[in-house]
Amino acid sequence: MTRVGIVGGGQLGMMLAEAAGPLGIECVALDPGPGAPASRACHQIVAAYDDAGALDELAAASDVCTYEFENVPLGAAAFLAERRPVLPPPKALEIAQDRLLEKTMFDDVGLRVAPWAPVGSKEELEEAREAIGAPSVLKTRRLGYDGKGQETITDVDDAPDAWRRLGEVPSILESFVGFDRELSILGVRALDGATAFYPLVENRHREGILRVSIAPGPDVTPELQAAAEAHATAVMDRLGYVGVLAIELFQVGETLLGNEMAPRVHNSGHWTIEGAATSQFENHLRAICGLELGPTTRTGYSAMVNLIGRMPGRDAIPAGPAVHVHAYGKHERPGRKLGHITVVGDDRDTVFQVLQVITRTSDT
Repeated sequence: MTRVGIVGGGQLGMMLAEAAGPLGIECVALDPGPGAPASRACHQIVAAYDDAGALDELAAASDVCTYEFENVPLGAAAFLAERRPVLPPPKALEIAQDRLLEKTMFDDVGLRVAPWAPVGSKEELEEAREAIGAPSVLKTRRLGYDGKGQETITDVDDAPDAWRRLGEVPSILESFVGFDRELSILGVRALDGATAFYPLVENRHREGILRVSIAPGPDVTPELQAAAEAHATAVMDRLGYVGVLAIELFQVGETLLGNEMAPRVHNSGHWTIEGAATSQFENHLRAICGLELGPTTRTGYSAMVNLIGRMPGRDAIPAGPAVHVHAYGKHERPGRKLGHITVVGDDRDTVFQVLQVITRTSDT
């Protein structure tokens, strides 16, 4: 039996562990929070991510290691990599954790991005204000997610105050993009370099948090799908990537701009559990364990709703075999992802009708 060590015990780790059993794979997760969601599906080591003893224990219990969030300490990934294969490679973590490195790589592989400039000093801030102007978004280079570490700038004179609010840490100033919609491409690359891709997904955010994903994205042309796959392939090839990769994109007309990447299974791919022939979680495990990738074809039309802050009562959720509720076992808290609901059907209009009922009864 292949053993997979997962750094992180959140809902993504839980869903990885749930997908592992049918493949004959055993998982163990490392997470500092007792009773983390992954503990519902596998053994959990309760310790800090940089605890050397716990990392040794994780390595000893694993044949290969992976991670379920991109803010894993690089030192921890390097420590594990000296003992076991770590996939996706730690280089992907390093780039995803730093917006400057990420934007630079996107540029290098031909994925266009919004105009941006580095901000590491007051002098660079002045240069960025002149080069980028407003409206724009000031983002910390590191540790920003779900809308955190960002300040919207409507007047260039507000930039110094915005940088102070961010702690004057290394940042980037990025031109605001008047995009048509937000999309994401999920791809998976195997140990032998084989790749497979899921349909482009349309994502709807509010307050920086993903609320709804629709798969496939409405009116996605074959040309747009091919362009997204080509960009993801270029990134994966550059990194020698193994596992699932998500790239969030802005669509502007028929052009795709790179926003950010996640070197892991991703929230916008949760629909694949019921809505695709092989879920992103199973394919991630297949990739890192050296198994043949499963087909990524969709089984119908899907919509995924994140349940944020509070769980709706069961009587508020439409019943039926097409509605799938996933609860993560977390305590309610404003802004916290507590679960998700996926609706799958043969008819897009019917899926949308159910989606509208769910969104009216949840904080979405």
